[in-house]
Amino acid sequence: MDTTIFTLPSGLRIVHRHSRSDVAYCGLTINAGTRDETYEEHGIAHFTEHTLFKGTQKHSAHFINNRLESVGGELNAFTTKEETVIHATILKHDLDKALGLIAQMAFAPTFPEKEVCKERVVILDEINAYKDNPSEQIFDDFEERLFSGAAIGRTILGNTVSLQHIGVPQLRNFVARHYHPQNMVLSIVGKCRLPRVEQLANKHFGAFHLQGTSQSRLAPEPYALFHETIDRNTFQAHCIIGTRAYALHDSRRIGLALLCNYLGGPASNSLLNTILREKYGLVYTIESNYSSYSDCGALSIYFGTDKEQVDKCRDLVIKELEKLCKEAVSALQLQRIKKQLLGQLAIAGDNSEAQMLNQGKSLLVFNKVETRKQIAEKIETITAQQLQDIAQEVFAPKQLSCLIYI
Repeated sequence: MDTTIFTLPSGLRIVHRHSRSDVAYCGLTINAGTRDETYEEHGIAHFTEHTLFKGTQKHSAHFINNRLESVGGELNAFTTKEETVIHATILKHDLDKALGLIAQMAFAPTFPEKEVCKERVVILDEINAYKDNPSEQIFDDFEERLFSGAAIGRTILGNTVSLQHIGVPQLRNFVARHYHPQNMVLSIVGKCRLPRVEQLANKHFGAFHLQGTSQSRLAPEPYALFHETIDRNTFQAHCIIGTRAYALHDSRRIGLALLCNYLGGPASNSLLNTILREKYGLVYTIESNYSSYSDCGALSIYFGTDKEQVDKCRDLVIKELEKLCKEAVSALQLQRIKKQLLGQLAIAGDNSEAQMLNQGKSLLVFNKVETRKQIAEKIETITAQQLQDIAQEVFAPKQLSCLIYI
């Protein structure tokens, strides 16, 4: 499939990949997330994402909710710590409708007072529901400690106090600061020729020449190790072991991703799942996760187990991490874990919606979109010694923190 990148006069970058499917995918990735909030605005990026659906200069909330759904399509959005994404799935001949709707939502939201008040209640319910799920909340609590005092460590949803102080003026101010073309990427995957994509992009996004303030993100300060146990009165104990890790632009990021996938990726034959679940029957879920941000990263290993087994599980995890620090993986094992990751990436990359989202973020962050072959070549060049060096930097027990819900 051919991938083309071009830029509108406004500075909006567009990446298009032609596909053979009659289903098209499009998304606007905005370089604005939780870490771009002030302390008083905690939760506003996610709040803004919700209220973009509540009306624009041309469209009512009812129109927005029905425009694509009435023809079988879908419109959705999500917020991360560094981005907000508005995206749609439609039949190829409805791409015009989808792009027009997304452009209005991003550049001409009206934030009706009544709708903002209703959506605040919805998000407060979302926060309370989230608190009922300790296996999810522990990740936020861990990163809050890992990046103590920094915006990157705050939860995406916000909290009940901060949301009460966010109203229409604050929402408009946040959009004015961050929602401008130079701070966005439009990504499209579909059976649509380049001239048509260019025509639609100019039609719906060409008129917007908004200027925002220059983006400035403060890197988090060094953190102090922590080992904390919180009584949550849960049936099962939940534990996260982890530390800070490499940022998006660090060349060691791919090696760490390879190690993380080997340790506790989605496959049932991951190292930690094989030992803690298959060999000892101590856990139902164990996984390792690596999140890389523009100037920092987070590595975590999570498991849930009976309260009496927490120490044993933690010791087993630490034992395997120590092995990775002391011994390089064998040549055969290295080839196996590379082959597994390459296969997973190929299968995931066959999903057109994932392609659309990935190429949007890649162009936003790296100002380029790498082919699957280029990514594979980078993975293939990783050596066993490089993996051991990474393990010694990231997995050394003396620099790991731990948070337990019990």
